[in-house]
Amino acid sequence: MIDKHWEQAIFAISVLAIAFILSRIIRSLIGRFIRSAAQKLKVDPTRYNFFKNAVDFIIFLIATIIIFRSIPLFRDMGTTLLTGAGVLAAIVGFASQSAFSNIISGLFLVIFKPFRVGDRVKIGQLYAGDIEDITLRHTIIKDFENKRVVIPNSVISNETVINSTLTDEKICVFIEVPVSFSTDLNKAITIIKEAGSTHPFCIDNRSPEELTAGDQVVMVRVFAYTESGIQLRGYVWAETPSKAFELKCDALKTIQEQFIKEKIEFGYPGRVLINR
Repeated sequence: MIDKHWEQAIFAISVLAIAFILSRIIRSLIGRFIRSAAQKLKVDPTRYNFFKNAVDFIIFLIATIIIFRSIPLFRDMGTTLLTGAGVLAAIVGFASQSAFSNIISGLFLVIFKPFRVGDRVKIGQLYAGDIEDITLRHTIIKDFENKRVVIPNSVISNETVINSTLTDEKICVFIEVPVSFSTDLNKAITIIKEAGSTHPFCIDNRSPEELTAGDQVVMVRVFAYTESGIQLRGYVWAETPSKAFELKCDALKTIQEQFIKEKIEFGYPGRVLINR
C-alpha cells in the first residue's frame, strides 16, 4: 500500500514537472513570435503577454486533469469538480463568445498581416483611413476627419479590405471631367494632361515599353458617352494616397479655370421637349 502511494505521488510529480518544462518551452516560442509580430506591427509586445499566461493555465489544467483521472483516490472527487467546471465553462463560453471570436480574428490578423500600423485602408464600404493601432480584440482606424473608428477584429475578418500601401504606395488617381458633345476634344484633353503632369505631386510611372511606345506621363481617354455629354478620364500617378488626393483636387481647380478661359463647355444633363 505504501509503495502504491509512493508510485502515485511520483506519477503526480512527474506530470507536473513535464507540464512545467513544456510550459517554459511554449512560453519561449510564443515570446519570440510576439516580439517579431510586434516589431512588424509597431506595437508594444507587452499587450500580448496574457497569451503566455493563458498557455500556463491550459497546460497545468490538463496536467491536473490527468492526475485526477489517473489516481483512484482523486477520481471521484475530480469527476465532480470537472462536471461543475464544465457547466461553468459552458456558461462563460456562451457569454464571451464574441470576445473569443475577436481574439481569434486578431491572431489571424497578426499572422497573415493584411495590413500594418500606418497603412491606408478601406474596410468594406463604410470605413476608410489610416491604421493607428492593432490589438487582439479590435483595430483602430484614424479617418480623414481625425476621428478614431474602433472596429472589432471579427468584423474586419468578414469584410473586404482594400489596402493602398501594403506593397506599393504609388497610386493612380482618376481625373474625370464631363464635357459637352460639341467640345473640341483635343483641346480639352490637352488641358487635362497639362493640369495633371505639371502638378508637383505627379510622378512618371511609365514602363520601359510605354516609354518606347511614346506614351505620355498623363493619359487621357474618352471614357464614355452619357446623358450629360462626353466623359473624359485622365490617369495620373502619385507617390502616396494623400498626395494623390491633393493632386486631384488641385487639378480639377486648374481644369475649371482653363475651361472657362478657353470657353470649353462642361457637360450637364439636358432634355429635349417636343410640343405637339
